[in-house]
Amino acid sequence: MALVGSYVALSKPLLEAFPVLVLALLRFAIAAVVLAPFIGPARDEAPLARREHLQLFCMSLFGNFLFSLAMLNGIALSSATTAGVILAALPATVALLSWLLLGERIGARLLAAVALAVLGIAVLQVARHGEAALPVSLLAAALLLGAVLCEAVYVILARRLAATRSALRVAALINLWGLVLIAPFGLAQWHAVDFAAVGAGRWALLAFYSISASLVAVWLWVSGIRFVPAAQAGVFTVALPISATAVGVALLGEPFSALHALALLLAVAGVLLAASAAAPTAPGAR
Repeated sequence: MALVGSYVALSKPLLEAFPVLVLALLRFAIAAVVLAPFIGPARDEAPLARREHLQLFCMSLFGNFLFSLAMLNGIALSSATTAGVILAALPATVALLSWLLLGERIGARLLAAVALAVLGIAVLQVARHGEAALPVSLLAAALLLGAVLCEAVYVILARRLAATRSALRVAALINLWGLVLIAPFGLAQWHAVDFAAVGAGRWALLAFYSISASLVAVWLWVSGIRFVPAAQAGVFTVALPISATAVGVALLGEPFSALHALALLLAVAGVLLAASAAAPTAPGAR
């Protein structure tokens, strides 16, 4: 999730060179080439069931396609720090969905960890009021909140699929679905890009963005979540807004204050508390 936060922030300069839909198309296309060897099944692997095909499609629809569109359009209308503030709602959203959809019981420590993450959002929002930045539009806030919901659904679906399939194959298949979904829209915007004017630095950043978003981050998350209940894993999504804010400040020159520091400390405290919490259990589980 720290890697996701970094590429969320670094998408800001990429959006200066590419329209949202073209950027998303290029991301999935580059990653598809890298992930091509992992699309097929491993030796002696059972065929994908119809339910698994549906889960892979939904993971890509929410975690790749809709998340990318909502996040990129939202960050284009705001800033990396603003995105970090709103995306910090992820832990609470994942915990809520894990309770509603998976029936996981949430203990006191995990609830406290979610509360710390939410408190961090509130502190960052206070910090925003003291800045000279442009106010966040309702549209930008709605898009970023939509990205939060999409990513939370992705986390829940990954929990169900990770137990039976390899992380690299999951990454390859959901990226392929993402490419199929975005291709008609990205190609419609293709003519709006002056590719000759895009410098080598932007192309290198695009390569990092594509591989980290579609390969490395998915592989790490799917590999880890098979051992951790969704509600507990959801608290670790607070690393996303932490890294998005850090990159926005360190590399993009966005403001940082004592309140920002306090918010990040609260987020880290929540992660440590979640790590020490007992794993949530499903109803009837021992």
